[in-house]
Amino acid sequence: MIEHVDPFIGTEATALPAPTGLAATWWWPKPQVGNTHPGATYPFGMVSACAYSGAYPTGYGHYDLNTEGIPPTIFEKSVASGFTHFQQSGTGAIRKYYNYFRVSPMLEPLDVLGREWEITDEVAEPGWYAATLDSGVRAELTVGPKSAVHRYTFPTNKNARVVIDFSLGGLAIPHSSTIPLRAHLESVAPGIAQGTIVVEGTPLSVYLECDADNWRQMLWYDRRLMPGGTRLDFDHIRPTTLRSFGLMWAGPSTEGQQVELRMGFSLRGVEQAKRNLHEDVGTQPGQFTRRRERTQKAWRKQLQNIAIESPSPERSTVFSTAMYHSLIKPSLAPGESPFWPGDGPFAFDISTMWDIYRTQLPLVTAIQPERAVELANALLTIAEEEGNFPIGYRMAVGSDRFSRQGSALAHTFLADLCQLGMPGIDWEWALVHMHNDLRRLYGEEFLLRGEAHPITHTLDLAFGYWCTAKVAAAVGDRALVEELAPYADRWVNAYDPATGLLKDSTFYEGSRYNYSFRVQHDMAGRIALAGGDEAFVGMLDTFFGYGAPAVTQPGLAPGEAELTAGYALGRFEGLNNEPDMDAPWAYHYAGRPDRTTEVVHDVVMQQFGTGRGGLPGNDDSGGLSSWYVWASLGLMPAAGQNLFFVNAPSFRSAKLAAPGGTFAIETEGFVDPVPGGPVQYVQSVDLNGVALERSWIRADELHRGGTLLVRLGPEPSEWGRRERPPSTRVL
Repeated sequence: MIEHVDPFIGTEATALPAPTGLAATWWWPKPQVGNTHPGATYPFGMVSACAYSGAYPTGYGHYDLNTEGIPPTIFEKSVASGFTHFQQSGTGAIRKYYNYFRVSPMLEPLDVLGREWEITDEVAEPGWYAATLDSGVRAELTVGPKSAVHRYTFPTNKNARVVIDFSLGGLAIPHSSTIPLRAHLESVAPGIAQGTIVVEGTPLSVYLECDADNWRQMLWYDRRLMPGGTRLDFDHIRPTTLRSFGLMWAGPSTEGQQVELRMGFSLRGVEQAKRNLHEDVGTQPGQFTRRRERTQKAWRKQLQNIAIESPSPERSTVFSTAMYHSLIKPSLAPGESPFWPGDGPFAFDISTMWDIYRTQLPLVTAIQPERAVELANALLTIAEEEGNFPIGYRMAVGSDRFSRQGSALAHTFLADLCQLGMPGIDWEWALVHMHNDLRRLYGEEFLLRGEAHPITHTLDLAFGYWCTAKVAAAVGDRALVEELAPYADRWVNAYDPATGLLKDSTFYEGSRYNYSFRVQHDMAGRIALAGGDEAFVGMLDTFFGYGAPAVTQPGLAPGEAELTAGYALGRFEGLNNEPDMDAPWAYHYAGRPDRTTEVVHDVVMQQFGTGRGGLPGNDDSGGLSSWYVWASLGLMPAAGQNLFFVNAPSFRSAKLAAPGGTFAIETEGFVDPVPGGPVQYVQSVDLNGVALERSWIRADELHRGGTLLVRLGPEPSEWGRRERPPSTRVL
């Protein structure tokens, strides 16, 4: 599968064929760009490395800040002022943009540091990125879990140099740079240097080794060399006093001469950065090829966890790249917390928990359960040390944890792990923090008034109580179960019985419609509130655009009137954004899985494609890509509820490496789908040779391994109409 991955997918503005059918009625309110980057990454690794233009939001690419519509361009060509480390993956405006320790291979004087070179001949594979600067320097990057290795091939020049800028961080657009508060760097020995910068309140250390025989090694400040200097110390830097600083190696180069730079990183000082480098790379020169091969092997192992059968190279590329994007984040950095002394699990860059908790975290749980447990324990430690679970978490002290986006999201993840019986988690310890966390921020309003605004937090918190009760039941605390159950029923307070939709409120990146059809723990009660099956299906049909005319998508810099009119449509966002990503499966609870099939078919076949413009919106740390992985397999997790919905697969067969053995998805009557082509409906399903009348399986059934046989046909059937997915009011 690794040979089909294209890391460039999603790096430029959406460029998909004109949609047809239902897909033409969906309205896209958010940026029409994937916001991914093609840089070198390691599965769930601490470090990434990529060409740096300073563009929004990863530091790579062409675009200025964008929050709606077509992204505005600030660079017409692909350019780079160097190569930086630590990038977001597919996010939007999260205000912490990393991109530290820019490395610039140069043939010009230090005075021009910061200029952009046009880059050509870009190539990227999982764990490797390469490009040629218009100066003639060829750059190659690879990374390990806590390290990066650069290799530069120079032309003949008497003034070649490799310059590392310690002062740069963030983006080159207004109000997006990162200023180091304190810094220290020093030359240790020929070819060896080390240093620490304190950025966003976090100490980030680096240990460097450079194979540049007979080149001079020098520190520099304000673009002026410091011959003979061996250290720079800055006790307090302010934005008004900042001058660029760093170190470099310089000397004459011959045609084809290669210079290798190895960098180890740590949040716990230069000595640990040195250990990390040598554990990742070794202690000898010339390690680029070996590190690249090891990282490629790690990616190959991860990507082999799901195998598909498809005659289409394009669809294989879309699926394989979606798998790749799903496994980049969160950044796991065991033993690296700069905020507490323990050496256990630590994670950062959980920047879009509100997007990943429903799709990406269940995917990690299914194919990499040990990583899921590691992340869970990291979240529990954060809660213990800092007083609450994060809604988002970054490499920054006192992170503003995006509390307005959602509440109690970690509870969903933990409830899934508990119901699966995952080892390695102290569930009584977890229960204490889950219970306490429900009372923070919006949780206080929920307790006092029965609802919280933004009103979506009422749904989050009610489900958080339900998830916490599941864990309480697992540890045998029946009294706590009884205490929590009435609060789980408060989801009903979020809805207006007169409309069957959510009450008037503010909404994060959506409208009442996008959030009104989310999958909840008591969908039977939700459907009754809407007036029964027929009324609920009618509301869903309107939401998904049945019988509606095609819409016009927002253009460049859309105005308020254009956006207001679009939101007033009350329409599905077509995976341009994630608030309604689980809504297609709400049909299952009303006995209409055929409708789910129709909607999902158009999303899978029309909203994802190959090429740099192949994503319909921000990938959001793999939240979008992991949706595609599940949906194309014919499955979708109901996160927190120990179940997966079953739907028509879009591949003839697939195999998933589940914890208990291979889970195979086979089909009969399958015809390879095409964009805008006919829909294939589920006729019947067997699970391990036994007929399955229900339109769902339990997550533990998937995790044990087995075979799901899905028979398909050209017309809807009676399958899944009678036995509905479980709804629970009282545990």
